[in-house]
Amino acid sequence: MNLLGPREYRYVGPADIFDQARPDRRGHPITSHDDLSAWLTRQTAQDPEEPFTYVIDLAGTLRLAPQRSEHVACAGREPVLGAGEISFASSRGTWTVTEISNQSTGYCPDPSSWPAVAAALDRAGLDHPPEFTHPIVFRRCSQCRQRNIVKDDNYVCAVCGNSLPTTWNMDSPGTPLP
Repeated sequence: MNLLGPREYRYVGPADIFDQARPDRRGHPITSHDDLSAWLTRQTAQDPEEPFTYVIDLAGTLRLAPQRSEHVACAGREPVLGAGEISFASSRGTWTVTEISNQSTGYCPDPSSWPAVAAALDRAGLDHPPEFTHPIVFRRCSQCRQRNIVKDDNYVCAVCGNSLPTTWNMDSPGTPLP
């Protein structure tokens, strides 16, 4: 972790997806419950209780986009403090975060990104779980350079069978830049 604050995650996914994202278009900023309620009301193509794409930008603001949006597009190609999928439920006119993950294969944020995510949700006044409801562990294989999702603490590359590091390394030297 960065001693000066939360880790910044740069995009580590496919270059063609990065190239399609427009820097002048980002996900909708959510800074209050009213922002969220208004934005969800406009999302007629998606059930508000289904997951949405989110990022936490470098200013610490939650940004939302429809579910099938790429995280790098939601971030306007910029690095992020967190990224994943988020679901909401409404009770008596109040929206609450019901599920949240760090599932973003473009940024591959570590579960340790939770404090930055929680802080953005708190600043927006949104009730949320105490941690990721679906944390995902990402590692890059030092042998074949492929991105991996670690399941059941099995730190083995799914592509070449090499051992994976136990610490986050998605932006390690040799990682191709978009």
